[in-house]
Amino acid sequence: MRGLERFSPEQIAQAERYANMTPPTSVDPRIEVLVTELIGRVADKWTMLVLEILAEKGTLRFGELSKEIGNISQKMLTQTLRAMERDGLVERHVYPVVPPKVEYRLTELGLSLGAAFCGVWIWAAENLASVEQARQRFNTD
Repeated sequence: MRGLERFSPEQIAQAERYANMTPPTSVDPRIEVLVTELIGRVADKWTMLVLEILAEKGTLRFGELSKEIGNISQKMLTQTLRAMERDGLVERHVYPVVPPKVEYRLTELGLSLGAAFCGVWIWAAENLASVEQARQRFNTD
C-alpha cells in the first residue's frame, strides 16, 4: 500500500466528512445488504489493490494493471474486474482492434468508494502508535 499521499485533498476531505456523519436511525434493508456486500468486496485484497492502482495511475490496460498488482493470476484479476464493473466501480472500454485492446478506469462511484476508505488510512495514521503499543502489551502478557 502506498499511503495517504496517494489521496487528493478532495478525497481526504470527503473521507473526513464520511467519518463525521451520523448514521441514520433506520436503515433500508437494501442498504444493509449493499454494505455487507461492499465490505466483503473491499475486504478482498485484490479489489483494494485495483482501487488503489487505478486511482493512482488512471486508465490502464489489463496487462499493465496485472503488472502493477504483481502476484495475481489472470483469472483472479478478471473476476475482480468483472465484479467491480458489475457494481459500477470500474469502466471497461474495448477497442475494436486485433489483438484486442481493453482498458479499465475507475468510475466516479469507484473514486468515491476509494475516498470513503481513505478514512481507514487516516485512522491508521492517527492511531499507529496506539495499535503498536497495544500489540506490544499483548505480546508481552
